[in-house]
Amino acid sequence: MALINLLRKIHIHPVFWGILGIGGLAGMFKEIIMLFFIVLVHELGHSYMAYRFRWRIKRITLLPFGGMAETEEYGNRPVREEFLVTINGPIQHLWLIGASFLLLKTPYWTQGDHEIFLFHNMAILLFNLLPILPLDGGRLMFSAYSYFFPFHKAYHINFYSSFFLLMVLTTLALSVFPFHLNLLVVILFLWLHHYLEWKQRHYIFLRFLLERNRERPKGKEKWLKVSPTTSVQDTAKLLNRQKYHYFSISNGVHIEESQLLDAFFDGKKRMLPIGKLI
Repeated sequence: MALINLLRKIHIHPVFWGILGIGGLAGMFKEIIMLFFIVLVHELGHSYMAYRFRWRIKRITLLPFGGMAETEEYGNRPVREEFLVTINGPIQHLWLIGASFLLLKTPYWTQGDHEIFLFHNMAILLFNLLPILPLDGGRLMFSAYSYFFPFHKAYHINFYSSFFLLMVLTTLALSVFPFHLNLLVVILFLWLHHYLEWKQRHYIFLRFLLERNRERPKGKEKWLKVSPTTSVQDTAKLLNRQKYHYFSISNGVHIEESQLLDAFFDGKKRMLPIGKLI
């Protein structure tokens, strides 16, 4: 039943349709089926682990290099959960590769089939582990950054490092594979994703805060000392995804995270010094 529910949420991105179409025009029907199957298994690996953690999955989009699951968690789940959900996609390639070796012993799977299947598996696996958004490597890097830094800072560090590495990847692709149409289409998609991600950065942070305001984080408590002149908005940027915060303003005077968020979502108080909330 869980698998059926996940399959109903799957959509194929136009970029993936385009690459499948290019393969179809070139007569590579067997490769198209293999590629689609590999990507489907990869994304179901992510989605099933998210389902096990009771994440609220809205939509699963298949892409040439894997996929993206749209959830309603907005960065507030524990880093451990996010890591396991992310890594469970690449892990699927290991058993797929093993299965291909086993199928060689049957009359239904030729050496040529094995080599093609192995190539696509390794290409998707290795490409997906690049630390570039929205690839799994980029998500794993964000999990690492957000373990050590507040959400707002971790998000920006991850975006800038991803942007730099995408520039490097684009330069290498244009230098080494200037006529590899599928690769260029994927890189163009990655640039579009970065553009949209940058445009939506404030909205992404706002969703993070809204989700915290809806449900208190389950992590440990964390005390932070802040100046009473620090604005409510800047104080909100100090929130760590795995902690519930108390802000010490002066000797014996503090406010807790829920008070801060109430003030943040009150338009008249967002720019006030936090000391004014006492």
